[in-house]
Amino acid sequence: MILSVKTKSRTELIDITSQVAEQVKQSGIGDGLCMLYVPHTTAAVTINESADPSVRVDIEMVLNQIVPWEANYKHLEGNSPAHVKASLVGASELLAIENGALVLGTWQGIFFCEFDGPRTRKIHARVMDARLR
Repeated sequence: MILSVKTKSRTELIDITSQVAEQVKQSGIGDGLCMLYVPHTTAAVTINESADPSVRVDIEMVLNQIVPWEANYKHLEGNSPAHVKASLVGASELLAIENGALVLGTWQGIFFCEFDGPRTRKIHARVMDARLR
């Protein structure tokens, strides 16, 4: 399955938990795994607190401090910071599924991380049954 995300900003964390949960529900799998993969070199996926929106803002702020937009980058496209941020955060997540639902902590959500937007992006979601066949 491929999920689509339309981003609005250069750097943005978008909560995709409900989209992923819906894919898990539609799969009909009771116990298994959900693998998420972002096939972009300037975007990522992560799991973090989704209850307080300021956490997202703080993550974006710190990543922008660690990897500033203005530096002596060599990449000619001008988006080297986005490549570095994507490498730091990571292109995939693996989540457990129990009783037909994602296993997430009380405050956890799944976030698509845009570092070179705005763009329309893809997230590959693979839901796998835990039973050996």
